[in-house]
Amino acid sequence: MAVAIVTGASKGLGRALAVALARRGWDLVLDARTASVLEEAAREVRAHGTRVVALPGDVGDGGHREALVAAARGLGGLDLLVSNASALGAEPLVRLDALPLEGLRVALEVNVVAALGLVQEALPLLRASGAGTVIAVSSDAAAEAYGTWGGYGASKAALDQLAAVLAVEEPGLRVWAVDPGDMRTDLYQAAVPVDDPSGRPLPESVVPAFLRLLAERPASGRYTAPALLEVAA
Repeated sequence: MAVAIVTGASKGLGRALAVALARRGWDLVLDARTASVLEEAAREVRAHGTRVVALPGDVGDGGHREALVAAARGLGGLDLLVSNASALGAEPLVRLDALPLEGLRVALEVNVVAALGLVQEALPLLRASGAGTVIAVSSDAAAEAYGTWGGYGASKAALDQLAAVLAVEEPGLRVWAVDPGDMRTDLYQAAVPVDDPSGRPLPESVVPAFLRLLAERPASGRYTAPALLEVAA
């Protein structure tokens, strides 16, 4: 049985991906900050018959990261690490001239520092897997200049660079930075609450792009879900 850690798994893309992996027989370690919401997601995932360990906590906490990896070890190892947990830096998003520096620090801590810390903790298990894979959930704001998205975009651009360097340093792994594109999520709604979310695709519609990567295992690199879905169609 393959084992995955998915952070930010209580809702949105993380939850949708966890459900899809469970349907395919993956055992899962799930993380999110709010225990009650995470347990609700875990119940949905467990309904597919796989083993699920739900650990509420903050990925910025080193002890929590250790616990996530220890849980994967208890399930038999680790084949996939999905860094999906994200922080915006300001809710709603604001221009750079109004961005609280503490908010930027939080975004960098969650989106970059914690993601690297979890990779460092998980590397021995990923190397031993034989098919070790890291997915860093990126954003189009990492590559495009959108007003008010500067702090969040900068953190995701840094995450992209970490993923690219990790791929060079760990050629035995697959390391993919994946831009899922626009989605109807609580994170986006918090970022731009005035936008009407109804026209945005649900996270479930993006999951096939991630599953395609796992099935075909292309070279490490940066991928966009819309391009993967277009080619698949």
